[in-house]
Amino acid sequence: MIRVLLADDQALVRAGFSALLAAQPDLEVVGEAADGLEAVELAQRERPHVVLMDVRMPRLDGLEATRRILTDPVLTRTRVIVLTTFELDDYVFGALRAGASGFLLKDIDPPDLLAAVRVVAAGEALLAPRLTRRLIEAFVEQARSTPAPVTEREELTELTPREREVLTLVGRGLSNAEIADTLILSPLTAKTHVARLFAKLDARDRAQLVVLAYETGLVVPGQT
Repeated sequence: MIRVLLADDQALVRAGFSALLAAQPDLEVVGEAADGLEAVELAQRERPHVVLMDVRMPRLDGLEATRRILTDPVLTRTRVIVLTTFELDDYVFGALRAGASGFLLKDIDPPDLLAAVRVVAAGEALLAPRLTRRLIEAFVEQARSTPAPVTEREELTELTPREREVLTLVGRGLSNAEIADTLILSPLTAKTHVARLFAKLDARDRAQLVVLAYETGLVVPGQT
């Protein structure tokens, strides 16, 4: 069973998502939070696989709640999907930086929401939709306009030339199978390269690899 935690300050939104998820044989709603602080507390207690996190909530916003959950050593297997009504909400930029696996607009079609939960629970990230790519590009452009104390560029010196190629393709949104086809590798070899990127770059999932690929210039905004 995939354990899901809902965090949204609107009771009607929580009820709708809860009913949709609970009707699935492989999904279980383990808690509902009305604010970010409650979301963190419930996550620590219930240890969900996936948290659906609103970004604008009382007491503690979704950005800080996401950061606390994803830096908690007992929640290393928990993934966060950010929910928003705004395509380019500033909070979402911060959530991606904090390690969220992707974001969804609240008016998403039910089948797409269910698919997203399953994809993230499996360790993947929500990177395929055009909207997500545009958001990450805007996020990186915004991040470049302000000083950042991170040292991702130095981290890239630890990568082999092949790993840099793979990171570039991950940044462009390619799946492991597509990377294998592009570089003429076996699917297992492509998967191994991606796993090494996670370890060397201390990334939780592909969303962080994509952000890193943009931030370091391996992928240029607008590039296909």
